[in-house]
Amino acid sequence: MPVTGSLWHATLPAELEGPGRTSLPGDTDVDVAIVGGGYTGLWTAYSLAERDPTLRIVVLESEVVGFGASGRNGGWASALLPMSLTTMAAEHGRDAAVRMQRAMHAAIDEIVRVTSAEGIDCHLAKGGWFGAARNLAQVGRLDDELAEMRAFGFTEDDVRWLGPDEARNMLSVSACHGALFTPHCAAIHPARLARGLGLAVERRGVTIHEHTRVTSIEPRRLVTEHGTVRASYVVRATEGFTPTLPGHRRRIVPIYSLMIATEPLPQSFFDDVGWADRQTFSDARRLVIYGQRTADDRIAFGGRGAPYHFGSRVDPSFDLHTGVHEGLHHTLREIFPALGDAAITHRWGGPVGVPRDWQCSVGLDRGTGLGWAGGYVGDGVTTTNLAGRTLAALIAGDDDDPIVSLTWVGHRSRSWEPEPLRWIGINAMVRLPISADAYEERHGRPERWRSAVLSRMTGH
Repeated sequence: MPVTGSLWHATLPAELEGPGRTSLPGDTDVDVAIVGGGYTGLWTAYSLAERDPTLRIVVLESEVVGFGASGRNGGWASALLPMSLTTMAAEHGRDAAVRMQRAMHAAIDEIVRVTSAEGIDCHLAKGGWFGAARNLAQVGRLDDELAEMRAFGFTEDDVRWLGPDEARNMLSVSACHGALFTPHCAAIHPARLARGLGLAVERRGVTIHEHTRVTSIEPRRLVTEHGTVRASYVVRATEGFTPTLPGHRRRIVPIYSLMIATEPLPQSFFDDVGWADRQTFSDARRLVIYGQRTADDRIAFGGRGAPYHFGSRVDPSFDLHTGVHEGLHHTLREIFPALGDAAITHRWGGPVGVPRDWQCSVGLDRGTGLGWAGGYVGDGVTTTNLAGRTLAALIAGDDDDPIVSLTWVGHRSRSWEPEPLRWIGINAMVRLPISADAYEERHGRPERWRSAVLSRMTGH
């Protein structure tokens, strides 16, 4: 039977298992207090300490560093944003939308820089992203995506179409009509990155307290089970776990994304399918799927489809769903027939944070000292790096830094509907892409009405 837990946590080397960090010992005063020991909190701490080594910074984590999505995700350091270029341009203008996308491209290289400088071996391979079109409806969607990129001035150096033969030479997936390819993506071992960042911020003088649950976030102070932290600035970096905080239940909803991993595959498999540069991959179906070739030659593969739980509940039991995990295995074997009877060794999952308008944001209220970042909708590995550097610039009051004028700064999403409307609407949204994909598979043409509903709900 597969291990029920994250492959990434299971394959951490001993030196990254953690230094036995303590809980908060009692009341304390600091300059900046950060709630959440995932990527957002760690990149914020790292960027602040890099700007001003004299700052007293504390990170409070209810479990351990990298416990949440930062240690469980698909390992894509991509330039993807949950909101489209068209959506950003409608609110902020074309040039601002392009600048935001370029900032995401640059953030991937910033991750490369920091991991190299800090000696963080997170198995990073910048092989790009391969998005396959496996039926004619998917060809149309990828054509539209490429047309949007071209309309905003992005060239073949940023994204290009691969014909069927060129696509198969890069990564041979079944029923391939072609693919989009962008070099702006890297595969990583996400838990190695999270734990390595934790050690890096501690080397820079940041204090991390694990097993310290924050029960209340207030202007310039945090209340925990172990004491009160007073701070000039308080940063909420809790993403999919945000609804567990009092007063935040409708701010972000937790939608579960689940994953599987194969056993290490023989060289004969890769001789058959290619995949020389560890490109991340997906196809253009409506239901989100994502995968990568790991450094030890497994396939780590995930997707959506798990139900939303009433009241925005988050619980470890929701990390597993037999139907979704079996569906992922079926899909993976369909995409790669050469996989044969290769064993699935790990099954896991976790919540991603979704705002009502599908737009991630970062901001700081100087009047209260409260900062925040999140709402990445699963596109957080790179976005958190940009968020951390943005929060650091905002806290430093560096108005000359162009990063503080990016489109997402100060954006506030409206609240989700109260229950039971939230439960009904989100679970309908979870099912719509499944039935839309089934229609397109049967009829070989784009599905219209479900796709229109999804586009209205997500802004894509």
